[in-house]
Amino acid sequence: MNRIKVVSEIAELVPILRAVDTEIKREVFREVTADWRTAKQIEEKFGATGLEALRFFEKMKLVETKWQTGATASPEKAYHAFYASFHINATTPVQEISDVLYAAIMPEKDYLKIETKVFDMVGPDGKFAGDVADALKVSQTMLKALVKRSTRLDFRGHRIMRFED
Repeated sequence: MNRIKVVSEIAELVPILRAVDTEIKREVFREVTADWRTAKQIEEKFGATGLEALRFFEKMKLVETKWQTGATASPEKAYHAFYASFHINATTPVQEISDVLYAAIMPEKDYLKIETKVFDMVGPDGKFAGDVADALKVSQTMLKALVKRSTRLDFRGHRIMRFED
């Protein structure tokens, strides 16, 4: 199927940019674009980092999944790229695009500090995004970009929640 991901909100660029920010993520994405691959196949070829890439792609809804019977005769979850192409059409103020790009390319150690702070702040029940943005002293766009980058956080309406598979 030829699905097209339409990006009209600027923070949606973060998952696309992060999908190919490392060599392993790029290669895993190529693998699942070419054909259905199981987590076991990805782990054998790319190790634990490949599995983490799959988790990221699944959270970002960049892959679709299905259950298939493999060599072990027990069902295994298989992954394939959800979109055949991207259509990016967004207009945004310079300050917002700079927030989004900064969140996407921020060094991992700096990002982990912020992600952990937000993760602890939202707790198991989640928290209103406006309150989190105020506590961190960042714009709503920056917060949205930071959460879009995370494999541990997600938006549910106007709340930030801990992401669960």
